[in-house]
Amino acid sequence: MNVLLLLSVILLLLMISIGGTKGALSFVSLFFNFGVLMITVFFMMDSDMDPIFITMIACAVISCINLFFINEVNRKTATAFLSTLITIIVLLLLIDIVTNIAMIQGFSEEQSEELAPYSLYIGVDFVKIGASVIIMSTIGAITEVAISITSSMGETLNHHPSISRKNLFLSGMRIGKDILGTDTNTLFFAFFGGYLALLIWFKDLDYSIGEIVNSKIFSSEMITIFCAGIGVALIIPVTAWINAYFAIKARDKQQRSEVSEE
Repeated sequence: MNVLLLLSVILLLLMISIGGTKGALSFVSLFFNFGVLMITVFFMMDSDMDPIFITMIACAVISCINLFFINEVNRKTATAFLSTLITIIVLLLLIDIVTNIAMIQGFSEEQSEELAPYSLYIGVDFVKIGASVIIMSTIGAITEVAISITSSMGETLNHHPSISRKNLFLSGMRIGKDILGTDTNTLFFAFFGGYLALLIWFKDLDYSIGEIVNSKIFSSEMITIFCAGIGVALIIPVTAWINAYFAIKARDKQQRSEVSEE
């Protein structure tokens, strides 16, 4: 407990010293997001509740916390929020198809020994739970890319107020291309960092490459990474187009109002 408290204080001090007020808000948002996740898990255990519906509400709340609570309510965050919701809905359709075809729901053979004393008839739909896990794994990366693109495009518009909608969109796409490579690699290495012990276990059990790739626990994590990567790739054109449309529309409206006042 002392170690957790010490690390929390160090993180808070660093976030405040570097990020100022936004750094402090970001630190507080970690606990808000944790609370949302705990409430989501609680409702998912209710057999009368739809896990996908609960997950979509949780993603919307998490997006509000990450965007509006930290960066306030403005055109930039509203555009990022709208782009996030559209991307999550489209991604949900893909994830639903993938989870049904791949059958990655439930527990793997490697987990059977630990679960042997317990009953698996807990009354929840593991297919929907599997889809919910993938969605929740992608929401952080998607909101991060969305706000990064809208912020950068906002700076581009401030420095080039006469830029066209097409060029502003292309600017957002170029920014997204730079983000795409680093974010997908972050997701990839986050998996291997979290599951390094599992890979060592596979080695001790003399699993072949084919057995590792076809194991349920490995496949489910890789599918999660691929779906998260698809979400990160998809949010780039969605955010760039929506932001370019509303930004130029707001600029033209402001210019017309200024002309009418003169």
